[in-house]
Amino acid sequence: MNPSDLPLGLVREALPDQLQDAQTLRAAVHALVEGPLRQQAEAIDRGLYPKDILQSLAAAGAMSAHLEAPVGHSDFALCIDAMAEASAVCGATGFMMWCHAVCGLYMQQSGNPALTHQALQDHATGLRLGGTAMSNPMKSYAQIEGLLLKATPVADGFIVNGNLPWVSNLGTDHYCGALAGVDATDNAAAYELMFMVRCDAPGVELHHCPSFSGMEGTGTYALRLKNYHVGADDLIAAPCKPYIARIRAAFILLQCGMGLGVTQGAIDSMWQVEPQLGHVNQFLEDRPADLQAELDALKTRIHLLAHTPYCPDTSYLLDVLDARAHCSEISLRAAQSALMHQGARGYLLSSAVQRRVRESHFVAIVTPAIKHLRKEIARLSAEIMPA
Repeated sequence: MNPSDLPLGLVREALPDQLQDAQTLRAAVHALVEGPLRQQAEAIDRGLYPKDILQSLAAAGAMSAHLEAPVGHSDFALCIDAMAEASAVCGATGFMMWCHAVCGLYMQQSGNPALTHQALQDHATGLRLGGTAMSNPMKSYAQIEGLLLKATPVADGFIVNGNLPWVSNLGTDHYCGALAGVDATDNAAAYELMFMVRCDAPGVELHHCPSFSGMEGTGTYALRLKNYHVGADDLIAAPCKPYIARIRAAFILLQCGMGLGVTQGAIDSMWQVEPQLGHVNQFLEDRPADLQAELDALKTRIHLLAHTPYCPDTSYLLDVLDARAHCSEISLRAAQSALMHQGARGYLLSSAVQRRVRESHFVAIVTPAIKHLRKEIARLSAEIMPA
């Protein structure tokens, strides 16, 4: 039975027995993307949170393929490709797939049995959904802004307070990985801890954000923690700088699926109008064949990087940062060119081309944004080759 022939609520039950290899996983993702996701892409852009679709994608293994066995396939490229396929149809869903996938990475790499056993299994299969609250910490480590969450040690863990303005893929029954600073004392230096936030726990408040220009269905909230207790079961790392250094490249590399997918969707929309408008579109820059060749080369490069996502070398991290920046830059160019290729029909508010222009902007500004990436590339390059 083809998953696209099933009612969405039954897809999760039908898929697991079929998933014997990567080819079957890809087929299941394709069926979900071309079926329910394509039907709901515009509604998601306007604010529909696609919980059933995300859970079905998770049950297909799309958001856990990067995890180590027995939970996943230890295949970062497969996870990136699944994210790219969804992003070609709906960038918001591709982004939420990344949020959930990277949360699973936090859990598995924590080494905390409370997060790596049944909790990780439930996460991988989509029984529970998770997000990431690491935008502010990543900016903090790049000296762009200060940490917004503060933790105080107590006898049985930590008490955390603070506000994060935008955290995605959240809901009242969700969770996310977050990071807080612990101030120095007479007996200890300052450090940071990384932990899980349970959205249904005491001390957690979710507040609606102002409306965005797009990506409204991403479950994005302002997260407020008021005397939130972190116990041993929710601890990911403390101190966590070595942990962040280990997962940073993997965190960024996984995001490439969004840029690859949004770019592919833009190229596909150019080919759609080629029979009617090719005679005049030939005079535009960034033609679909040229963009496709550039995208294919970038995808090959990302697949090579995906073989060693935890490589500690600075040169490897530089390559990942550069590939991620390229994803942002080509998605902006491709979406802009697609609008020019489609003309007035691409300017309709309901047009997938118009939505993709806004999605490409998001790929370029979500942490790490282009300016953040270039700042880190300049810093690391100077460390390797000082003036």
